[in-house]
Amino acid sequence: MRTSAKQKTLRLVQLALLVALVFVLQMLGSFIKIGPLPMSFVLVPIVVGAFLLGWKEGAFLGFVFGIITMVMGIFGVDGFSFLLWQANPFWFVVVCLVKATAAGLGAGLIYKGLNKLLGEKYIVITTVIASISAPIINTGIFVIGMFAFFFNTMEGLPALFPTVFGQFNGAVEVVFLGLAGFNFLGEFVVNLVVSPAIVRIIAVVSKKIK
Repeated sequence: MRTSAKQKTLRLVQLALLVALVFVLQMLGSFIKIGPLPMSFVLVPIVVGAFLLGWKEGAFLGFVFGIITMVMGIFGVDGFSFLLWQANPFWFVVVCLVKATAAGLGAGLIYKGLNKLLGEKYIVITTVIASISAPIINTGIFVIGMFAFFFNTMEGLPALFPTVFGQFNGAVEVVFLGLAGFNFLGEFVVNLVVSPAIVRIIAVVSKKIK
């Protein structure tokens, strides 16, 4: 009973720390941009939580990420998100929450499934594949959302903001090159390199605490 209580407390503490990291990294990320969109370093603590605590916790951390992104957009902290909020508030909220939650959920489920299939022997491969799944899911749903619900908004960006989007011709180039392209590559590399290392470190620390 004591051991179980200790483990539960440890998990709650870890989750709370990861929530704090999600908040801090998302706020800091709003000032670090490749193109118009902020870099999502916040995906790192999300996938770490999904690996260490489980897919439910990963989904929760992703949901927190989505809430923060949504609030930043509503209050104009992030200019591009504010533009989407003005264009279509309902679908802005849906895209923010779905893409972020799905990134944590997907990474957790992929990690769990591969770990069960391949075993501990291939934990590095499992971790790398699951890590890079987060930016793929996050960006993939973002792109779908832009085309499905904000196509006209994207189509008008080159004329509205010629200094930022003037070199792009239409919505397709704006989404794939101006918005998702470089940001996705940055997030992909960050998760590929950093997440597996962090997971291994925390796993060692967690074993010593138990």
